[in-house]
Amino acid sequence: MEISRVLNNWYRDNKRELPWRDTRNPYKIWISEVILQQTRVNQGMAYFNNFIDTFPDIFTLAEADIDQVSRPEIGL
Repeated sequence: MEISRVLNNWYRDNKRELPWRDTRNPYKIWISEVILQQTRVNQGMAYFNNFIDTFPDIFTLAEADIDQVSRPEIGL
């Protein structure tokens, strides 16, 4: 279909480099989805990076205190 080809070409040429696009890690993709439901991509990138730096995996997140997870500087 012509429109599919046009859209795919446009995306390939214009897509933004985003950290959750360069991974197949389901945890990082999940965190990006949660963050992007609450904010714009421009703001979400900083939140995402801070959150992943603080809670690099699901196990670290599961062990964290709720107050630590919900701090504004962390991002959620």
